[in-house]
Amino acid sequence: MKYDRKSLFGYPTFNEHGVQILTETNGLYANMLMNISVHRLMAGQTLSLRDSAQETAVLLLEGTVHFAWEDKTEIAVRPTTWDNAGYCLHIPKNTAVTVTAEQPSLVLVQQTENFRSFTPVFYTPDTIKINTFGTNIPGNTAVREVTTIFDYSTAPYSNMVIGEIFNHAGLWSSFIPHTHEQPEVYYYRFDKPQGFGACFIGDEVFKIKHESFAAIPGGLTHPQVAAPAYRMAYVWMIRHLDGNPWTSRCDAPEHHWIVDQFGSIGY
Repeated sequence: MKYDRKSLFGYPTFNEHGVQILTETNGLYANMLMNISVHRLMAGQTLSLRDSAQETAVLLLEGTVHFAWEDKTEIAVRPTTWDNAGYCLHIPKNTAVTVTAEQPSLVLVQQTENFRSFTPVFYTPDTIKINTFGTNIPGNTAVREVTTIFDYSTAPYSNMVIGEIFNHAGLWSSFIPHTHEQPEVYYYRFDKPQGFGACFIGDEVFKIKHESFAAIPGGLTHPQVAAPAYRMAYVWMIRHLDGNPWTSRCDAPEHHWIVDQFGSIGY
């Protein structure tokens, strides 16, 4: 299938309310089946969320915020995206949450329709495991750290997956090239705003910039690379398909010799 380049990658800006819209289920990236946005919160500002049909994940990208839901309150501190494994609150439909910034902060909101009920879960650096992948590739050219905050194996009641990938400067990730049937979104950040890299979606190539995103349809390979001297991190978000949740990846056959020779290198 041929895709319009505009539907595969985006460079959205923050609006006057400090909101950066990535994907919407009724917009250009509707095939991602998720509503994803990023919110800049000034000190003292509160973000309030409640949806009657969607589950919601709220991930702290940087800053200090107070999460409040039901009868619970938690503080989350993450000076930068690279300082710890993050904090993420996952709530079902009809659950209200407020996120109040103690200092200028950045949070990402991922939502999709889910009529199941489940108990909210608050993930912290103590509960989010960091895995290192790619150490068996010669030259260490694809070493990276990966978190999976929740997926089908840990949250089968959810229609979503969310985690983060910490891409070393000058190295590759999401490697070897692989596919899966479910749509996936990557949201990128660099340790310096002028940082850049490259994203390969099928046969298309895009320049990754700070706070850009990729909208990856099912069935297309999607390896990434960061420019030398610039650390890149990105949130990875998958939407399960009805009756077909994401549980694994399919390595591109022409690149599978890498696994045969050096072994599996992870996500």
